[in-house]
Amino acid sequence: MSDANEETVGLLDHAVMSYAGARRDTRDRLAAVLAADPTCVMAHHLDGYLHMLSSRRDGMPQARAALTRAEGASKTMTPPDRLHHAALDAWSRGDMRGAAGIWDTVLDEFPRDLVALKVSQFVLSYLGESERMRDRVARVVPAWSEDAQGYGYVLGCYAYGLEEAGDYARAEEMGRRAVAIDRSDIWAAHAVAHVAEMEGRLIEGIDWISSLATEWNQCTNFALHLKWHESLYHLELEQHPQVLAIYDREVRAESTDEYLDVANAVSLLWRLEQAGVDVGPRWRELAARATSHIDDHALVFVDLHYLMSLAAVGDEKAVAEFLASCERFAMSGEGTEAEVMADVGLPLARAVVAHRAGRYASVVDELMPVRRRIRRIGASHAQRDLFEQLLIDSAWRGGRLAEAEELLTDRLSRRPRNRWGLKHQRAVLEARGRGTRAIREHDRRLAD
Repeated sequence: MSDANEETVGLLDHAVMSYAGARRDTRDRLAAVLAADPTCVMAHHLDGYLHMLSSRRDGMPQARAALTRAEGASKTMTPPDRLHHAALDAWSRGDMRGAAGIWDTVLDEFPRDLVALKVSQFVLSYLGESERMRDRVARVVPAWSEDAQGYGYVLGCYAYGLEEAGDYARAEEMGRRAVAIDRSDIWAAHAVAHVAEMEGRLIEGIDWISSLATEWNQCTNFALHLKWHESLYHLELEQHPQVLAIYDREVRAESTDEYLDVANAVSLLWRLEQAGVDVGPRWRELAARATSHIDDHALVFVDLHYLMSLAAVGDEKAVAEFLASCERFAMSGEGTEAEVMADVGLPLARAVVAHRAGRYASVVDELMPVRRRIRRIGASHAQRDLFEQLLIDSAWRGGRLAEAEELLTDRLSRRPRNRWGLKHQRAVLEARGRGTRAIREHDRRLAD
């Protein structure tokens, strides 16, 4: 920002810190930058990024409009401005891989560009590239120091990358360090919550979120995602009334159209039903929201949650329309997500519908060939676990016991303390007549 004045730099820093902290006032702070200095190119780029982060199809033209404003804001762009411009251009056209490659260049040249780091992590997460996400942050950490503004946010990004790549001890260390710097750092706290989920430390996870929840009063709806994590702990402990209470009081206290809110809600209702809990009429408002997103396809991960809610209420017409729209999108070649839809999105979409209809063999046939590639839909291991559970549940209910045992053995090799997996493996072993020794071992592990 070589041509910016001191006031603009200060206001932009203020907006960037708000974005990095997932604060509700990010838009207000960004508006203050543009009001003070409409020629601030980076502020227009941040505006475009925020539209893309909404993960809605209508965010793309809004991001394109921000690009146009950036082009008219200044006669000359600085080198980082030009790179951000190219990255936003690629992302707003659906080229997520291209955008991620440009942010690599930004961060190689300007490793303390916090905006590039955050948007890069978002996109790499939704590309399912966990190791690349970890390594991307690892390369910039040496350029930062504890006295640099935003250092804690970098540690939080590193914590999440480490967790998704399976380095749980190091992830927890980085996440706790970041929270020690700023107790309101919700992204870092979120990374530690993931560690507790993956390691089966359920009571610790509940206590961790409870100890910090009051620090997130100024945060966006991402605070509700942490309540989703808390619900997962209670769910695995089979504390179903607590899960329903959290759902009604916090996770879905109001009907919103935010993609993350919807994904949280859909995921919880499906898991509750899989556990035999009657969720009443709660699916209806989610399905009503989904009908306006049939042609969105901003993220395949989100599409699948919309579709799941429509299947849950038995809206066959809307389900057929959604599946047809997914097929058209897969054939369109419109960017990275169209490729993902063609590769794994369509089998997952068909499996979601088949499971609700009780066609469990079809679910297994659809998903077994692609199960190693499901990570391509992105989001976290904890979020994608919905689809792993759907496959295992179908193999179990459909009598495909050999495949159910294979899937559960694989699951428990990665998550040996996962109570859901242990419970289902015990049932499969018993059904296959595997003997009492293995069953006694499962009972012992479940009691731990």
